[in-house]
Order: sequence, then structure tokens, then C-alpha cells
Amino acid sequence: MPALKSGKWGIPVTNNELCGVLGIDTSCYTTSLAFVDQTGCLRAERRQVLPVPAGTRGLRQNDAFFLHGRQLPVLMDSLFRELRQTAAKVTVTAVCAAVKPRPVPDSYLPVFRAGELVAYSLATVLGVSFFPTSHQEGHLMAGLFAAGEKGLAARDFLAVHLSGGTTELLRVGPARTGDGFCLEKMGETTDLHAGQLVDRVGVALGLPFPAGPALESLAGQCCGPEEIFPAAVKGYNVSFSGAETQALRRIVAQATGPAVARGVERCLAATLEKILRPAVTATGIRTILLVGGVAANKYLQDRLRRRLEHRAVGAKLFFAGPQLSGDNAVGVAFLGWRQWRRQMAGKGVF
Repeated sequence: MPALKSGKWGIPVTNNELCGVLGIDTSCYTTSLAFVDQTGCLRAERRQVLPVPAGTRGLRQNDAFFLHGRQLPVLMDSLFRELRQTAAKVTVTAVCAAVKPRPVPDSYLPVFRAGELVAYSLATVLGVSFFPTSHQEGHLMAGLFAAGEKGLAARDFLAVHLSGGTTELLRVGPARTGDGFCLEKMGETTDLHAGQLVDRVGVALGLPFPAGPALESLAGQCCGPEEIFPAAVKGYNVSFSGAETQALRRIVAQATGPAVARGVERCLAATLEKILRPAVTATGIRTILLVGGVAANKYLQDRLRRRLEHRAVGAKLFFAGPQLSGDNAVGVAFLGWRQWRRQMAGKGVF
């Protein structure tokens, strides 16, 4: 990194000092950390999936909270070891954490308290600012970063958040105050989330949990006709419970694993198309960002691009990519960095 002049960012800076914002996210199944330097460059990130016993379909919140407490110190040590390889001194200027699943008042899950407690305590000890955000906003910011489209944060776009805990169609705009997002929920699942459909069918097929990558690999082996599992769509809302029931019945009837796996992929892609086409028409917004672990599926991406970027629809799709589709703290760190810069600007530093 080029040498910075002392005091440029409101803190003493030398050639041997690295300053930046630490992001923390403790979701239901992943412990994540990220560090963005004062120039807005991602310098390092760490994440570790929480261990789930074989044959089970998830973790209880208290077990996940305990596992975050065990993994956070190890990941923190690893992250700062990497940072210190490029600088003699590392200074944390602010700490940002995902403190709840979504940016709405009643959104709460105990696992996010693990990251919040560590982040708030660290900020207090260091005498720096603590910035709370949400897991969903972190996903959106990570998606914009991965797609190289951070400028989208300043204008409206459509977003789909697909994961084991969230399935929502959103209209996204810049926050009226601060540096997050203004989110309008247009539609959601009425029962199972997209990731739950993948995981429940995947576990029934003998795949490890979470089942996304293994199910995608299995679906790639499909050579014959794929299974058909239609999902119910009403307006912008979807229901995956019927598709799950049909898929499990076909597994009991000894349908081939690859055909069932491909059927699940097709169900997800077709369902998204059914809600995104009318959303584009109704809003006039043609920019669409898809985030969350399920959005990393290559079949889903290819089908949606082929169908929605066709000139008859005219949409432009962006994906977080395989590295940042799943749970991570990269977007959280960037959101914290933006708030820190606004704070410094208010003090006349910039």
C-alpha cells in the first residue's frame, strides 16, 4: 500500500501502521470477521462454518452461540496475524457488527448477540466507535462489493436475499440517514426458506448440512429427465413446502439423486423468475442483485441470466459470487467503514 501522509485520516499514520474498521458477523451457521483499511480496501477476512452433527438439519441457538464464543478468538488471532505481516502496528479505528437478521425493529436472533458483545466490548476498550448494522444489509453490501458495483448503493435496485433463514424480494434504496439501506419488502416466503428446501432435501439424499454445494454437485450429474417440483407463487410471495413434500416423496420412491437435486435447482430458479418478471414491470427497475448462500448456485444464476437478461425483459443481474454469497463479515466491515468516514467528515477530517 502506498505510504500515507501523517494525519490524513485523522489519526497518526506511518509507513508501518495499518488503520481500519473491523467487521463481525455471527450468523446461525458461520463466524465471520473482516478488516477494511482507511482507504476502503479489504485487507483480510476470516470465516468458519459452525460444526453441525452429521445427519441433522441445523443447530439450536444456544449451541450456535457457544460455538461462536469458541471460534471468535481463533479467527481474531488468525486475522490480525495476517494484518501484522504487512504492518508493524494495526490500529482499529471503529468496530461494526451485525446485531440482528434484518433492519426492522422486531428482528432478533440470539446468535447475533455473540458478535455484538465482542464488538461493543472491543470498541469500548479501544475507545473507538461501535456501529451496529444488520446481517441482511451486510449481505447486500458484500454483494455490491463482489459485483464491483458499490455505486449501486446510491440508487434504487431490486434485491433477492436467498438463504437458510431468509427468502425475500426487496426494493432497495440509499438510507435516508446514515450509510445503510432503505429496504422495502415486496415479497417473501410464507413457509420454508429457499435454503431450508435445499438443506432438507439434501439431508434426505444423504448429503452433509448445509447441503448447498453438495446438492449442486449432485445435480451436475443429472443426465436424464429432471424431476419437476413446482412451488406456489401468489403475487410476490412464494411457498416451498409443497415442493419439499414432492421431493421427499420422490426420494422415498427411489428417484435418482441427481434428478431430484436438479429438480430442486429448477424449482428455485423458476420460482424466482415468476416473481422477478412482474417486479421489473411494476417498478421499472431493471437492476437486480441476488445475495445469500443459495444465490451462489451456478444453475440458478445461468437460468436467471438467460431468462431475465433477455431483451424481452431487459434486466441486468448481479450476484455476490461464490466467495461472498454465503455468510461473511465483508459487507459489515464496509458498512462500518462508510459510517466511520461520515463520522470523520463531520469532524472536518476529510
